[in-house]
Amino acid sequence: MATVSLLNYDEAPEEVQKVFDEIKAARDIPDVNNFWKALAHDPVTLRRVWNSLSQVMKPGALDPLTKEMLYIAVSIANNCEYCIHSHTAAARAKGMTETQYAELLAVVSMASQTNALVTGMKVPVDEDFLVAPDTAGP
Repeated sequence: MATVSLLNYDEAPEEVQKVFDEIKAARDIPDVNNFWKALAHDPVTLRRVWNSLSQVMKPGALDPLTKEMLYIAVSIANNCEYCIHSHTAAARAKGMTETQYAELLAVVSMASQTNALVTGMKVPVDEDFLVAPDTAGP
């Protein structure tokens, strides 16, 4: 059960409607999803999160499908049911196959298992694995 009500477009203030319009246009959808409707109670946070998400998820060095799959992995690690579902749907819309999804889940589960083992044993990092900053730049 949600801890806040979900604000629909017609009941939202104008500044929220503007962000909703941007989201709908960017995603070519008729309505925003529940996450944005929940954030609509705080127009400043709504704007900030939309701007940040738009920036981070736009095509760049990583393609949009890879970014969605990373989002799924982090959402699984954080146990965010909403984000697991929404970003799995987004990844499928961007072409993720069932084979890719199965492989992603296998990697996430393997990483979770080995992370728990190495954390529990407090295994020191091998010197060869220590990464120095790349001074050549991006």
